[in-house]
Amino acid sequence: MSLPHFYLENQVVAVEETAVFPLRLAPDDAKHARVLRLAVGEHVAVVDAAQDYFECEIVSVGDEVPLVRIAQRLEVPRPGATVLLVQGLAKGDKMEAVIRHATELGVAGFLPLACERSIVKLDAKKAAAKTQRWQAIAKSAAMQSGQCEIPEVCAPSTLDQACAALSHATAILVCWEEAPGTARLSSALWSGIERCRVPAHEARIAVVVGPEGGLTEREVDAFLECNERASLVSLGPSILRTETAGIVASALALYELGGLGNVSRSSFERDVR
Repeated sequence: MSLPHFYLENQVVAVEETAVFPLRLAPDDAKHARVLRLAVGEHVAVVDAAQDYFECEIVSVGDEVPLVRIAQRLEVPRPGATVLLVQGLAKGDKMEAVIRHATELGVAGFLPLACERSIVKLDAKKAAAKTQRWQAIAKSAAMQSGQCEIPEVCAPSTLDQACAALSHATAILVCWEEAPGTARLSSALWSGIERCRVPAHEARIAVVVGPEGGLTEREVDAFLECNERASLVSLGPSILRTETAGIVASALALYELGGLGNVSRSSFERDVR
């Protein structure tokens, strides 16, 4: 059974001067700890402000935060390839579902995209509130799934802002229902890595998915022109819902990069030396 995870924003565990010390949790995390009804003797995993990773034993549970001692220092997974999901703004709670499930998969960041066909239109105030909500969901999903880092969730961007942000990506995989069936995601991903001449474990892959109604031809052209390693990709003959496409495309990219289950065969065969 995996341990409950917590992230310490303002505490460095290694410099604590006493064997037993309080976990200085953010208010929402302290509330979550109380909901979990953590008991004396139970263990939790914490990632502190120095990005060090510890397993701690609960020594006492007070009204505010638990007192713990270090059980062991855990090995921080070696940084690897990352996947950024550029998700067209979708209506209802679809964005929340995408962020939650893609975080569980291991997506490193999210760039919500205001598209021509986006039904949702956000002014500055609503965009700020939505971004805060999405960040909270990403944090909760990272805690639940045992991620060592909380994904970054950016504020909604325009097409021009997104293209500028992706100009140096190792590869951009533009998922489009009009892409030919031969436009395979795996081929586009590895082509980008080879053309960029970076090791696979250093790759920074962007996956672009449109909203309901998909991307317009103008938007597709903009992404293809902003980076020479951008490619159209197909997710198969079925037309997927936007929230399904974002999760499926991210999972496929992570699998190719070895981020899901065992390292894929492709990553051994095609790693750039």
